[in-house]
Order: sequence, then structure tokens, then C-alpha cells
Amino acid sequence: MDKTNYISIGKITNFFGIKGEAKVGYDNENQLKKAKSVFMLDDKSEVELKIKSIRFHKNFAIIKFDGIDDINDIIPFKGQRIFVSKQEALNKLEKDEFLIQDLIGCDVFDEKDNKIGEVINISTNSSQDLLNIKNGFGKVDLVPFVNEFFPVVDVKNKKITIKPIEGLLS
Repeated sequence: MDKTNYISIGKITNFFGIKGEAKVGYDNENQLKKAKSVFMLDDKSEVELKIKSIRFHKNFAIIKFDGIDDINDIIPFKGQRIFVSKQEALNKLEKDEFLIQDLIGCDVFDEKDNKIGEVINISTNSSQDLLNIKNGFGKVDLVPFVNEFFPVVDVKNKKITIKPIEGLLS
């Protein structure tokens, strides 16, 4: 199964109650809220699950899927990542929004247009995403992805402008 047409938005960590609800750790609350259905993918197949309801509880999403009405129906999905169609996710983005994974590979420049490095990965902590920026010497800086540090993000041209404060970059 080609997973490049999908983006992961969470993982079923457990069941919730006895009526077949799933406890889901999520990567992006907005994408999860907008999803009408999600996919479970393995090497050979995809399973689509339509979302009947969703609510948020203690940093998890509690999702009720159509046709899953018993704890025994949700247990086989425990531990599996959930995906949405990349095209569907792109269609639901607002004008100034983009998929966080599209930042990987972008070049990072300072305000004087000097190249600082390249985004090689995205990490997440409890409060925000962190861009992993590899500089020309091979050192990786973790920079909070906030508007104050990144005034210009041009995913289409793979260029990001950083406005670093002292000590932010090595």
C-alpha cells in the first residue's frame, strides 16, 4: 500500500468504555476535527472508518466510528495509526495554512537572505512543533515553530525566513 497519498493524524491508543469508542492520540487537532473518515493502512490494504462523533478528553480524542458499537469491535485497531487522504487534507486548508510535513526540505534564510540551513524534520513537544534545522556544519537546531521566529513561510518555493533571537541558533 502506497502511504504517500495519506498523512497520519493520530494513533488509536486504546478503547474507551464498552460501546466501541476509540481513545486516539492525535498529531493535529484541526485535521482530526475536519475529518469525516479515517483510514487504517497496512502493506496490502486500507480500511476506511467513518467518524460518527468526536470529542476531546484529557489530551486525547474519543472517536465513535460508524458500525463499531462494541468494545470487541475496536480492540483489533488498538495501536494502529489513523490516516486521512493527503488530497482531502490539502483541500480543507485555509489560505495561509499548510501541512507541517511540507516544511521538511525547505531552506531556511535569515532576514538578509543568508542561508541558515534546511529543515530536516519536525519534532513536537507539549506546546508546539519544533523545526529541526540542519546548518552547513551539520549541527541541528530545534527551533519552536512560532510566528515570532518565522515571519515568512513559503512552502510552494520551499523557503522559510527566520528571525532568530540571540542564542536560538548555534
